[in-house]
Amino acid sequence: MAGSRLGVLPAPVADPGRTRHHKFNVVANNFTRLCSAKSIITVNGRFPGPTLYAREGDTVIVKVANHVQENVTIHWHGIRQLTTGWADGPAYVTQCPIQPGQNYAYNFTSRASAARCCGTPTSCGRELRSMAPSSSSPNAAFPIPSPRLTKKSSSSWTLICRLNLISAEWWKSDVEAVINEALQSGLAPNVSDAHTINGHAGPVSGCASSARDGFTLLVDQGKTYLLRIINAALNDDLFFKVAGHLMTVVEVDATYTKHFTIDTLLIAPGQTTNVLLTADQGAGRYLVTASPFMDSPLVAVDNSTGTATVQYTNAVPTSAIATTKPPPRNSTSLASQFIDSLRSLNSKQYPASVPSTVDHSLLFTVGLGVNPCPACTNGSRVVAAMNNVTFMMPTTALLQAHYFNTSGVFTTDFPGQPLIAFNYTGSGPNNTQTMNGTRLYRLPYNASVQLVLQDTGIIGPESHPIHLHGYNFFVVGRGVGNYDPATSPSKFNLVDPVERNTVAVPSAGWTAIRFRADNPGVWFLHCHFEVHTTWGLKMAFVVDDGPGPNQSLPPPPKDLPASKYIFLALRPALPPFRLHRRDHRVLRSSLPAPLRRRLPQSPLLRRRPPRGSSSLLSFFLVLFTLNFRMHRGFLLDNVSLGNYLLAELKKNILPVEVDGPCGWISASCCFQYHENILIYTPA
Repeated sequence: MAGSRLGVLPAPVADPGRTRHHKFNVVANNFTRLCSAKSIITVNGRFPGPTLYAREGDTVIVKVANHVQENVTIHWHGIRQLTTGWADGPAYVTQCPIQPGQNYAYNFTSRASAARCCGTPTSCGRELRSMAPSSSSPNAAFPIPSPRLTKKSSSSWTLICRLNLISAEWWKSDVEAVINEALQSGLAPNVSDAHTINGHAGPVSGCASSARDGFTLLVDQGKTYLLRIINAALNDDLFFKVAGHLMTVVEVDATYTKHFTIDTLLIAPGQTTNVLLTADQGAGRYLVTASPFMDSPLVAVDNSTGTATVQYTNAVPTSAIATTKPPPRNSTSLASQFIDSLRSLNSKQYPASVPSTVDHSLLFTVGLGVNPCPACTNGSRVVAAMNNVTFMMPTTALLQAHYFNTSGVFTTDFPGQPLIAFNYTGSGPNNTQTMNGTRLYRLPYNASVQLVLQDTGIIGPESHPIHLHGYNFFVVGRGVGNYDPATSPSKFNLVDPVERNTVAVPSAGWTAIRFRADNPGVWFLHCHFEVHTTWGLKMAFVVDDGPGPNQSLPPPPKDLPASKYIFLALRPALPPFRLHRRDHRVLRSSLPAPLRRRLPQSPLLRRRPPRGSSSLLSFFLVLFTLNFRMHRGFLLDNVSLGNYLLAELKKNILPVEVDGPCGWISASCCFQYHENILIYTPA
C-alpha cells in the first residue's frame, strides 16, 4: 500500500493537544515515469502526497473528498487508533468505502511516540499512489540525539535536518488492469517495472530521460541527518544502502530501539526505519539503493534497483557518483543480521511492557493454496490463507456489524490452531484446497495474547510481512523450521524484544508476537504483500469492550460512509407508521415498539412525523413503486412491499436500502438516485 505519511511530534505531558485540520482531495493526475505516462490516483494532485504534522495528544481531523470514479479509503498505517477504530480505514473492515463524490472526515488522536506512516489503499484493489513522507521533531527528552547539539561524544550529534525516503514500486500498466488480469488467470500478477525512491526510479537503461529521473538528497558535510525510511512497496521486501556511509538505527515502526550501526537495512512492506546518517565522507555524490530481498527461488520479484543520490552541498553536481553494490536478493544471512540486532529500549521512560503470562495462545499458519476456479484460465486459482481459511471480504463493514450486533456478516469461529497438524515447512498435504469464510477470532478486553505465525511450504515457502491494525506488539521470538511449543519458548526474549506493528515471518520459519487486547473493536490482521492480501491471507480480531468508561468503542461518526442509505419501517399496526433514514447504521428493535418512543441507538431522529402520518404509508408506497418501476423496470405493488417491510423487520434484518436524502418520509421527500434503488426480496 502506498499512501500519505503522518509525522507525530512529541509534546510535553501537560500539553492537552490541539486540533489539526487537513483536507485530502483524492484526484486523478497524469505522471510520467520510465518514459511512460499514465493516470494515477493522488492526494491533492501530488506525488508523493502531502505530509501531515502533529504532536502526541493532538486531535487530527482529515476530511477526505473522493473526486475519482473508484471507491477509496484511507488507512492510517501505524496509528494505533485507541478507541477510534472508525478512523482506521480498511474498507469493509472498519468502514464502507468513500464512494465517488462522497466525503468522510477521519478523526483520531495522535498517540504515537514518534513518526508513523499512513497508507491509502482503495476498497477494490486499486492502489492509491499518493505517497508522502513523515516528519517529526525530537526534543531533548528523547533518546535519539537532540537537534542542534555540538558533537561532543559518540552519543550526540549535530542534527540539522529530518529527511524522508520512501521506497515503492511502479508499474507502467494500470494497476487495476494488472490485478484484474491476475484474477482472471488465477495466477500471480505481473511484477512491477521499477522500484522507486520518493517517486523516482533513478537512472534506468532504455529511457533517454531516466538520467534526470532521480531523487537527490542534499547534505552539508559534517552534519547528521535523521532519515525516515518507509517501504511502501506492494510486494517486495527491500534492502536499503547508502554508498560509503554507515547508518545508526534508532527507531522502527515508530518505537525506539537500542542504537546499532550497520551499512544495510532490511525493510518489509508496511515497515518504517529511522536512522542517523552523518555526512562524514569527502565532498561528492553517493548512490542510494533500494533492492529486493526474496530467499524463495519460486517467487518472482522485480529485480530492478531503485536509486537516489546523496549529494554534498560542496560537491560538483556533475562529479561521478560513488556506487555501491546491492546485496544478492537471496541474502538471508544479511537480512537476519539486521533483524536480530533490533531491541527495544526497555528504559524507565520507554519500558517494554511484554505480557509475562498468556491468556490466549494462538498458532496461525500463513501460506498459499490452490482452489478450483472454473472461470479461470487453468481451471484453478492460487489463494492464500491463515489456518487454511481464505478470508472472504463482506459487503457490510465488520466493525459496524460488531457494534450493532448484526447477524449474518461474520462468525467468531476462526480456529486458534491449525485444524490439521502437519510438517508445516515441508511440501505440505496433497490436498491444497482451503476453506472460504468471514471468520473472526474473539478476544476479551485486556486479554494477553501470544500469536505464533508459521510459514508453510505449500506450493513453496516465502516470507510474509504481517501487519496488525490497532496494536503494537512485541516480537518475542523467531526461528527456522516448525515452531515447537515444547522447546521454542525457552529462547524467547521477554526482556527487551523489539516493538512493531508489522513483522516479517521468515521463509520456512516462524515468528512469535505478544500483545495485550486493550483496544476494543475489530482489527485487521493481514499479509502486507498486496498479492497475498488479495488472495485471502487475512483475518480479524474482534475485541470486546472493557468495563471502564474509556474502554468501549464509541458510536460511529455521523458521516461514516455507507454504500446506501438505510430505511427502517415500524409496524403499520402501531401508528404513526414511519420510515427513517439510518445512513450508515443498522437499527435493531424488539417488536412491538411503544408509540413515539425513540428506537435504541437512534440519535439521528430529527423530528416527530406529522399527525396522520400513518396515511403516508400508501403515498410512499405508491411513490416508491412508481419510481422503482420507472427506473428499474420492475413491478412491485404497495401491498407486497408493505408486507415485506414488516416481515423483514420482524427478522431484525434490513428491509430496504435506498440511495437518497430522505429522513422522515413525507410528501416533500423525493429520491435523488433512482437507478441505485435496491429491493431485497424475501427468500
